[in-house]
Amino acid sequence: MVRYCYIVAEGPQDIEFLIRLLKLYGLRRVTKLSALDSFWEPLVPKTFPVDDDLMKRVPVPTFLENNELSIALHSAIGITRLANTVEESLALIPSSEIFGVGFVLDADSNEIPFERFTALTNEISSIGLPLPSALGKVTNSSPRCGIFIMPNNVVAGTLEDILLECAKLNYPDLLELALNYVSSIDMSQLSKDDLRELNKPAGKNKAVISSISSILRPGRTLQVSIQDNRWLNEHTLNLESVNLVKIFLDEITGIA
Repeated sequence: MVRYCYIVAEGPQDIEFLIRLLKLYGLRRVTKLSALDSFWEPLVPKTFPVDDDLMKRVPVPTFLENNELSIALHSAIGITRLANTVEESLALIPSSEIFGVGFVLDADSNEIPFERFTALTNEISSIGLPLPSALGKVTNSSPRCGIFIMPNNVVAGTLEDILLECAKLNYPDLLELALNYVSSIDMSQLSKDDLRELNKPAGKNKAVISSISSILRPGRTLQVSIQDNRWLNEHTLNLESVNLVKIFLDEITGIA
């Protein structure tokens, strides 16, 4: 019997990182509606534009499957939409058949991971999902439910912190060059508006990772580089932060 799992994350880069890990189990991306398990069809928008907004991204999940698992990975486009995205999706599908629900987010602001965990569990409680006892833990219930806050459920950070560790192993020269480039920028030549994103807590890390990915896949997005390049391989899978995410996915999907 196929296990249906639903995973929501903040943005497309997080989703692509999770996909790379899940593909280790022989899961393949479903690219055609005709090949999609009918269980997930209600999550595929039937009209365009969404909410009459021509600029809005079509909020369709990415679907992965093998003979045992069928997984929908949904980008919430921001931390404030995580619980709402899950609630809206579970209202459209037979939620009683869901095996596991996972939340993956960052702690890139002034909040520590535990504060974000507490805030999210308060939102989840109104959906009726079982509440995990701690960060990174997955309930032994139906459905399973868990929350993972990058990079490791302990310190504030983002996916980019994990990617920096990966780059240190697989792209050390590019990492050094990118670090020097970002640190050598003359901030006085840029306006306050120019520096708005760079001055955020994770801004410089994001700039470093984007600089590396622009060399690996010029003109393409970071998620394309995560999909195609050596951010995750036999070397980086041994990193503690990567392994923690993998263990979380194992438990959400019932692989463990």
